[in-house]
Amino acid sequence: MLQTRKGKTVRGDGLTKNKHEHKRMSTENNKSEYLLIFRGTDWDKGLSPEEIQKVTGEFMAWFQRLMQEGTAKTGQPLEHEGKIVSGKKGRTVADGPFAESKEAIGGYFLLQVRNIDEAVAIAKQCPILEYGARVEVRPVAGECVSMRRANEQLTAA
Repeated sequence: MLQTRKGKTVRGDGLTKNKHEHKRMSTENNKSEYLLIFRGTDWDKGLSPEEIQKVTGEFMAWFQRLMQEGTAKTGQPLEHEGKIVSGKKGRTVADGPFAESKEAIGGYFLLQVRNIDEAVAIAKQCPILEYGARVEVRPVAGECVSMRRANEQLTAA
């Protein structure tokens, strides 16, 4: 069932759809999902074990507060090593990503907030930013972006 809300079409599956917005939205509270991706797995280099405990305690307290507020839906740390699958039919399997990479992903939070500005404001509170980590803020797409682009091109043709 389609409903119109503030110029947006909200389908029964919670997706908004207009020319400029394709985020997953809760139809109950007009909030969208955003992923905080924590980059840089070597933020703790040079810190003592006590300092690492202090900072990770601050990080966990921040996460718990966001969970209690209902802002964070979930979050997990990631192991430093894994596998990268590439090539046609996944023929290439390599070790990686490498933990020493500045681009390595250390974990994520899934947020449910009003807009990207609110997600960025939350990301700015991250305790490990002070130590060189980076937080990427990305909207969760309501549909595959490649499929959406193909459909838009077909509609325009």
